[in-house]
Amino acid sequence: MFITDDLKLSQGWIYFLMNRKRSVLYLGVTKDLIKRVDEHQAKKYPNNFSAKYNCVLLVYYENYGRIDKAIRREKQLKNWKREWKLELIKKKNSDLKNLYHGFINGDYLWE
Repeated sequence: MFITDDLKLSQGWIYFLMNRKRSVLYLGVTKDLIKRVDEHQAKKYPNNFSAKYNCVLLVYYENYGRIDKAIRREKQLKNWKREWKLELIKKKNSDLKNLYHGFINGDYLWE
């Protein structure tokens, strides 16, 4: 992996996953984005929403230096309408592409 030291030290992420049909949207928060997306893709927790609805495609993420800031952002976004969330995602990822492999190779949304 080519993750920079700055990103390794960043301890808060919010992220959106979608299923392959792009019909289901999942919002999460984590300290380790790569590990958490890997867990979703492996369906480590088979009874969770993301596993039940096959949400395995990383379509959006935001980085925060601290987990408490990421948790605040997640709570804010959970109160948004689905349409608003999709607008936010499409501003950075208009085609709703899976960003995971690009991310682990150093292709970040905010650049």
